[in-house]
Amino acid sequence: MAQIKQVGIGRKSTGTIDGITYYTRNGKTFARSTPTMPASAYNTPEAHTRQAIFKMVQMHMKHHLRTIRQTITATSGSPCNRYYSINKNGLNVALQTLAEQYVDGADVTITDIEAAISAYAAEHPDSIKIASKSGYNEVYLTGPWPDTIRMSANGGDSTVIIIVNEYGQQTTINADGTVTTGTDEGSNGSSQGSGSGTNTGNGSETPGTDGGSDSGNGTSGTGTGGDNTGGNNGGGSTGDGWEEG
Repeated sequence: MAQIKQVGIGRKSTGTIDGITYYTRNGKTFARSTPTMPASAYNTPEAHTRQAIFKMVQMHMKHHLRTIRQTITATSGSPCNRYYSINKNGLNVALQTLAEQYVDGADVTITDIEAAISAYAAEHPDSIKIASKSGYNEVYLTGPWPDTIRMSANGGDSTVIIIVNEYGQQTTINADGTVTTGTDEGSNGSSQGSGSGTNTGNGSETPGTDGGSDSGNGTSGTGTGGDNTGGNNGGGSTGDGWEEG
C-alpha cells in the first residue's frame, strides 16, 4: 500500500497526530508523515556516550547553580540553558573520555567530572565561559572552578565590579566606592526570609511565606508588625530540560 507523504487538506491547522504532522504553507494546510528514529539508533556505544556526557553536564551545572544564576545572562530560557549553549563543545570534549569509562561500567562522581573539566580548561583557557553577563567582561575557566568570580563593567562606568562566590553571595563595588551585598535566595531548595516589624505591646507579626522563617525584631511602638516575606520559592525552577533546584 502506498503511503501518503504530503497532501493539501485546505484548512489552517498545525500539530502532530498519530504520526502525521500538519503544517501551513501559503495559506493551505499540508500533512506529512513524521519521521521516526529506529530504536537501534539509541542503543549504540556512541549514543550511550552522548547520554552520559549530557548527564555529567547536568551534574556539573547543578553543582555550580548558585554562581551560574548570577554570572550568566539568559537570552532565552534559563541561565543554565545559555551556559550549556555557549560551552557545549568544550564540555563535550572535556567529558568524552570520562563518559566512555562510565559506559564501560566505571563509577563517576562529581569530583571526577569537575577534575576532567578543570584539566581541559587549564589546557584550553578560552573555551569555557563561567561569566557572560550583559554589560560586563566575560570570564573563562582556566583551571578548577574559582571560589569567587570577579566581573568588571566593559562600558560606561568601568569602575563597577561584581564579585560572586559559590555560596550565592554577591558583592558590587559601585562607581562611588560604596559596596552593595546580596544573596541568591532560592538555591538548592532553601532560603530564609527576614524582616523587622514594629511589633510591641499587642502587635502581631505575620508569618513569612514561601517557606522562609520569621525573624522580625520589633522596635518600640504599637500596632501590627510588618509582614516578613520568606525565601523566594526555595526550590529552583526548571528551564528547557535543565533542572534547577
